[in-house]
Amino acid sequence: MSRDDSYQSARTAMVHFLEEVGGMSNPRLLKSMATVPRHKFIPARYHPRAYHHIALPIGEQQIILPPIIAATMLEALALTGTEQILEVGTGSGYLTALLEQLGHYVFSLERSPRLAEAAAARLYRLGYEQLDVHLGDGSQGLPDMAPFHAIIATSAVPRLPRPLAAQMYPDGGRMVIPIGDKKSQILQLIIRHGDQWQSRTLRSIQTTALIGRFGFKPDSPPSVEV
Repeated sequence: MSRDDSYQSARTAMVHFLEEVGGMSNPRLLKSMATVPRHKFIPARYHPRAYHHIALPIGEQQIILPPIIAATMLEALALTGTEQILEVGTGSGYLTALLEQLGHYVFSLERSPRLAEAAAARLYRLGYEQLDVHLGDGSQGLPDMAPFHAIIATSAVPRLPRPLAAQMYPDGGRMVIPIGDKKSQILQLIIRHGDQWQSRTLRSIQTTALIGRFGFKPDSPPSVEV
């Protein structure tokens, strides 16, 4: 069996897990998870674990989220293919690729110059083109590109950042974001209706801190076991 066949088998097993154990049922989401090559977004030494449901380090004290967490976030956004999306925390670019498959256009914002440059090059090399990678403070969003039909944050904040809330599309804009302290957080789905923001708890999560003006201070990032 070739290396690519081996990874395809691993992706298929991952998707079966998402369906049987995770309860995922969105066909577009499952197709994207079965198509996007997660192993190409992580360091080569972690390739054998690429489709396990664990977080993996990608450098700069950042991680790639477990597939089941990524799928939970994406399913909650209920993307139809028409949305303008803001991703807060490009990281490796894996979630960016999934968002590009599920939405209309993705604006991804990354604080680390090294991660931003590497992710942009990787995404374009793999053929994901309906996206832009920006360098900046994710907690402040991209006001010049707003409003966004969907916003997704992969790192945690102590409270909902006001700029991100303001950049949500007023009529049914959605945001998925981890909120809590540096050790554990609750993944929240936020929906905007005019001047009202409703929230719903999705699940507990452990991820890295979103460093920025409306996030955590840069001198105390959390440690994450992988």
